[in-house]
Amino acid sequence: MRMGGPTGRTLSRLLAWGLLAGLAGPETARAQYYDDGYGTRRPPAYRPAPAPEPQRQFYWPWEDRPAAQPQAQDPGRPAYRGAYRTPRPRREREREREVAHSREGRSVQRPKPRPAPAVARPAAPKPKTDPHVQVAVFGDSLADLLGQGLDTVYEANPDVVVIRRAKGDSGLVRKDVIDWPKAAEDYLKANPKVTYAVVMVGANDRQPLRDGDQTLDPLSERWRAVYRDRVDALLKVFTDRKVPVVWVGEPPMKSEALSADITSLNEIARDRVQRAGGVYVDIWPAFVDESNRYAATGPDLEGRQAKLRTADGVHFTQAGARKAAHFADVEIKRLIEAKGGTPALPDAVSTLTPEAPPAAGLPKLDDDAAIDRLITAMLPSLPEPPGIPALPVKPAAGPVLPLTRNEVAPNGTLVNGRPRVEGEAGYTLERSLTRGVAPPPQPGRADDFRWPRG
Repeated sequence: MRMGGPTGRTLSRLLAWGLLAGLAGPETARAQYYDDGYGTRRPPAYRPAPAPEPQRQFYWPWEDRPAAQPQAQDPGRPAYRGAYRTPRPRREREREREVAHSREGRSVQRPKPRPAPAVARPAAPKPKTDPHVQVAVFGDSLADLLGQGLDTVYEANPDVVVIRRAKGDSGLVRKDVIDWPKAAEDYLKANPKVTYAVVMVGANDRQPLRDGDQTLDPLSERWRAVYRDRVDALLKVFTDRKVPVVWVGEPPMKSEALSADITSLNEIARDRVQRAGGVYVDIWPAFVDESNRYAATGPDLEGRQAKLRTADGVHFTQAGARKAAHFADVEIKRLIEAKGGTPALPDAVSTLTPEAPPAAGLPKLDDDAAIDRLITAMLPSLPEPPGIPALPVKPAAGPVLPLTRNEVAPNGTLVNGRPRVEGEAGYTLERSLTRGVAPPPQPGRADDFRWPRG
């Protein structure tokens, strides 16, 4: 069949162009121009091929489906609900929530931290200038704690100062640690204003003692003799300087063996101190229980139960040091009063001192007795109390009675003998108590269970 005319020519051209496009490939065909049949050459319209749709895999009900894998999320796009999201910290979420609240116009107020409570600090002790009474404390570590307790006692008294010269791990046995007689003598020479000396030593002296070339066993006869001489040597230092000594005995220890040896050392110290004219203070009863044994707790100065000793069973706590210092303080005040010193007076009476001239009509206050007489004269006279009736005086002892004598009744019968009961009453007692037969019931008595007649 022969195709002629314009229509035939157009179909021939289309076939030729298609044949050339197939031979040149898709890219060459896309780049070529084609005739639209009306004499106009137009480039072909380029359209990218659509992406193939993912094919869903078909699974039978008895087949296991693979687990879904988390998809990588584009950082520029928000995550949808089904995607895997990493949990954020709680603080970040709360911060975003607060920002969202603030954007909505709500005020977000965080609670302000509470200020720390103000702690009242004790006032710093004022330095004592030129005190009249100086108390020097010598001894071991227990003596240092005792000095701390005495310092607390006289902290508010500007007229008394406590000087702690104690050294831990020292005693009268080991002269290589410290020679207390020499150390005390050197200190008194350098400080002649020391008024009283407090000594507490012995807790570290339970050990062998060197006497020349010999080593003496603790608490042997020779050891005791040498230890007495060393106690006397220390006391002689204070006696020569005319410094009164208050020797405080050692307290009980947690170790029973150590407490037994401390008792022997306290007896030696008590004997030598009293011979030298000093004052010995026994604090042992203040740190034991009812059985005279070591007690770590006990009543303090205010009567409350407190811990008095530390865990090592040797040293004092703060409350224990204050309690031990109380007994030494009593003796120190007695020495001050015996020497003619006057204790500190309250503010209301402090103006009436020997240095200040008294007001008109008031006597000059020289000592405590004058102050007591002045106060007594100011008080109104009280009526005499009525007489107390005399109570009868009881004899110191009653009549003497022998323990082996048999008591006899007035009719001559022994008091502890078996009583005789005659007649019907005797028969009833014999029948009831010996044979165990109950007596017959009587009308109206509790054991009469008979039904009343009539």
